[in-house]
Amino acid sequence: MTTLPYPALHASHGGVWIATAEETRAVSRGEAIRIAADTPILMLNAPLIGQRLGHPEISGLDLLELFAFLRPAQFMVPTPKGLARAAGIAPPESDAEVAGFLRRTAEALLALTDGDWPEREGAWNSVQSLFRMRWPWAPALSQRIAKPAQAERWLFSKLPEWEERPPRPGPRTVTLADGDVAERLATLTGSKAERRQGQRDFAAAAASAFAPRAMRDTPNLVLAEAGTGIGKTLGYLAPASLWADQAQGAVWVSTFTKALQRQLAQESERLFPDPQERKRRIVTRKGRENYVCLLNLEDALQGGFAGRAAILAQLVARWAAYSADGDMVGGDLPGWLPTLFRRNGSTALTDRRGECIYAGCPHYRKCFIERAARASADADLVIANHALVMVNAARGRESTSRPTRYVFDEGHHLFDAADSMFSAALTGQESIELRRWITGPDSGSRGRRRGLAARLSDVASYDEEGGRAISEAVEAARALPSDQWLQRVHEGQPFGPLEALLAAVRGLVYARDTNGSGDAGYGLETELAEPDATLVEAAGPAGAALDALLRPMVTLGRRLEAVLAESPDWMDGQARARIEGAIASLGWRTETVGAWLALIARIGGPADPEYVDWLAVERVEGREYDVGLHRHWLDPSKPFAETVLKPAHGALVTSATLRAGGDWDGAEARSGAVHLLRPATRFEAVSPFDYAAQAEVLIVTDIKRGDLPALANAYARLILAAEGGTLGLFTAIRRLRAVHARIADRLAREGLPLLAQHVDPIDTGTLVDIFRDDPRTSLIGTDALRDGVDVPGHSLRLVVMEGVPWPKPSVLHAARRLAGGGSAFDDRIVRARLAQAFGRLIRRADDHGSFVLLSAAMPSRLLSAFPEGTPVARVTLDEAIERVRLSLSARLRHEAPANA
Repeated sequence: MTTLPYPALHASHGGVWIATAEETRAVSRGEAIRIAADTPILMLNAPLIGQRLGHPEISGLDLLELFAFLRPAQFMVPTPKGLARAAGIAPPESDAEVAGFLRRTAEALLALTDGDWPEREGAWNSVQSLFRMRWPWAPALSQRIAKPAQAERWLFSKLPEWEERPPRPGPRTVTLADGDVAERLATLTGSKAERRQGQRDFAAAAASAFAPRAMRDTPNLVLAEAGTGIGKTLGYLAPASLWADQAQGAVWVSTFTKALQRQLAQESERLFPDPQERKRRIVTRKGRENYVCLLNLEDALQGGFAGRAAILAQLVARWAAYSADGDMVGGDLPGWLPTLFRRNGSTALTDRRGECIYAGCPHYRKCFIERAARASADADLVIANHALVMVNAARGRESTSRPTRYVFDEGHHLFDAADSMFSAALTGQESIELRRWITGPDSGSRGRRRGLAARLSDVASYDEEGGRAISEAVEAARALPSDQWLQRVHEGQPFGPLEALLAAVRGLVYARDTNGSGDAGYGLETELAEPDATLVEAAGPAGAALDALLRPMVTLGRRLEAVLAESPDWMDGQARARIEGAIASLGWRTETVGAWLALIARIGGPADPEYVDWLAVERVEGREYDVGLHRHWLDPSKPFAETVLKPAHGALVTSATLRAGGDWDGAEARSGAVHLLRPATRFEAVSPFDYAAQAEVLIVTDIKRGDLPALANAYARLILAAEGGTLGLFTAIRRLRAVHARIADRLAREGLPLLAQHVDPIDTGTLVDIFRDDPRTSLIGTDALRDGVDVPGHSLRLVVMEGVPWPKPSVLHAARRLAGGGSAFDDRIVRARLAQAFGRLIRRADDHGSFVLLSAAMPSRLLSAFPEGTPVARVTLDEAIERVRLSLSARLRHEAPANA
């Protein structure tokens, strides 16, 4: 095959280079943009290159897209180093060599098609489609991929079908013996592992969550704080897997972050080394919106998508044919793939709108979502997340197979997860989604969206009352906001009673702006108290419109139940499953409309002490995108306890920061334990790490708050002192972006790459993967990086926080602060955030590093957030830099003999 004739382009904060067959040379940004516009050009991560050049729309032959086609469902860190590893060639040694390296790598990747290529099936047909779409790589691939001698199986015929199985009987009543738990733990840790008493004690405490329940609505609840390094994952997997064996029941292990879900999947290999047995007995389960919807994908492949979105659909189809579970968010679909297409179309490939037609779908028996649901019914361990556990308990379709035993890892996040799950929001965005679900697509829209009448046409024709309810619901839904609602509200010309209500909300929010946020471009909110006459007058018609919608929805739900009970001749198994799915979807939307009505009734009425209600205008960088009314529980652990904990027989809530430097009362309040009759069992295992020798906390005293140049300079000098390997945490995106803009080029000139969440067009999980892969790279970001980032070893040796992470003032926070003890409530939140951030630093016994807080205003009372024995010093920036430099050199001296 001939060598690719295309030049390659690489741009970093250190410079821009073009490589041809003859030479590699540095060029200006303007020249690079001109060359890219005139000729096809090779690149690695086009959106990132476009951002570095200041030309976001740059395009070419992206090697990441080529890799996604050739190696679907395979992991790769999207950097030159990661690409070299995937292609089996030597990585470039400097930025200046990357462009030439890309040309060599493109040839190496294309050569994969010449040999024994495991992903060959389906490639030829896919390339033909991509050729017609003018995908830049299609001409080169079409020369190398021969037409198969026999017709290939297409994706939808290739995927296996799940099998219907009888319901699983309830778990047996068993009591775990202490010796059996210890023996199972020893098996999991291995005979050569060091015996850790803290881990053994933790496993024994966790086992009490699996004891038989003594009374209805009184689960065996264990609250366990296990410091980093205890080994709590294997500590609870030991009794959980033992109980699953002996009781023949399922244990749901719930996490908050995708990183821990991946870690659990890896740890489970110790339980079941055989891949097939592990796949059968351990299932990872996520919400419906995480999985690719095969019907949506088929629509996209058959013309529902256009332009770049259509190319993404073809690459996703390639992936779906080889995916282990069809999970598009955190599964084996590379996190960087949707970002290459500016997320254009990826969300439309999942079931985000709840429009699933279940057994009415031609791909129902191959559906990834249904396969995961059925697999979890027969599994020993189901790895899920807090949100899914709560959704499943509150409105799940699988009521007969709900778990009786839970393990909530990252338990300090339960309060926030419950806060999100059990809230209500009557906003423009939420109501327009409900309108579309009921009425179907507006005229001229693309795609396969269908309204309630189309999805339940057979019910309407069979049941007169049900058909009438559908018609009435569709007619009533037309009173909900429709396309261009926000523009009409801005112009003072709302259409219909709900848009009029939103216009009144918006007017009152702006009128009560007290701190200039309206002029600054931030989101705005105000209490739902003392409403003005305009809002009160708008509430009446809006409430009447929602009531007119609620009544036929309730009637339709009742008629669907009746049709199921009557079992007419036309109702086969598939029709029954579809109607059961419709009942579940309709049920929670009916609850939503009911919650909206209660919220409207609050306008001008008395406040309910159980709830916090407010009005808000949501904005991003000054641009409005939503308006509405909000209601949250003052204490969301109460509905969590009622919905999840009380029906369970036992639950373990564990975390390294469960108390967050505070007392057990705070942990019990935020976990829902205070709402149970039986008190929770408390357990604590202190981290085995020698924090006095491994870490230090440095509080910098000479950075003035609000001095952005000084803040940027501090970050740059600290990263230089640590020679990269720094995690920088910010409390505001604007300051993060401003600091990045000031220091990225400076660090690049020293050979220290800087990644930034909210700046680089890369998803957070991939940013962490890149950070972990290169010890000289640093990463800055916000809340998502403060917790759930597991980067052990030399890649993370310095954590820098810009300031004390005080909670953001809001209506909701003010109400909870008043109910929770005032400043003591704030202190608990800050201690938790500091503990979580510090926990990123020391992950293993051989880790060393520094934690730097750039705030002289750090109160001493909050220092209990850090592990006991950790040295804390208040120093100047110069002193902090010197101590970071000394810490690095001491570590390198310590590691030198081991590496010799």
